[in-house]
Amino acid sequence: MTSQRTRQRLIERLMDQGVTNHQVLDVIGDTPRHIFLDEALSHRAYEDTALPIGFGQTLSQPYIVARMTEVLLGAAGSVDKVLEVGTGSGYQTSILAQLVGQVYSVERIKPLQDKARERLRQIGLRNVQLRHADGGFGWPEMGPFNAILSTAAPRDVPPELLQQLAPNGVLVIPVGGNTQELRLIIREGDSDNFMTQVLEPVKFVPLLSGTTR
Repeated sequence: MTSQRTRQRLIERLMDQGVTNHQVLDVIGDTPRHIFLDEALSHRAYEDTALPIGFGQTLSQPYIVARMTEVLLGAAGSVDKVLEVGTGSGYQTSILAQLVGQVYSVERIKPLQDKARERLRQIGLRNVQLRHADGGFGWPEMGPFNAILSTAAPRDVPPELLQQLAPNGVLVIPVGGNTQELRLIIREGDSDNFMTQVLEPVKFVPLLSGTTR
């Protein structure tokens, strides 16, 4: 299940799908994805598929994790401070934390956040701060951020996230309802002008408001 050969097959699939950033591929290959799943599903950890983690949420497909991370790293001039909207299982958080300076991650579902905190501690990642809050509002006290990555899809881009981008900061976010698209949004300097690039169709859980305990 967790053999190097199994993980290598996943990396080869990601490369076949066009992921080229070797730092991203190395981190995904080295990260134990099975610990981010309940034991009953851990045997499927290295399949290139999204898997349920409870509370109507999912562990994102490895391709999507790799693609969003690769886009973020390629577009951001600096990655000292990165905001993640939707900690979920903590898997995407763990990939980011191994590639950027500091990750600030917001999660609205407290039991998921608690599990993610324990998993991140288990693999020794100390450059992550977690907050139980409505992700659509970001984390203004800790901003601005060089980059923001959302693991849930709002119908429209929250203006609060755009305003928390540092000059030339980037936002990687799925947007839409039944039909969604992955977007790369770049702040032009320190202005309120934003350049948007549509990357590909995607399917994410919706970005919901409020918090749950």
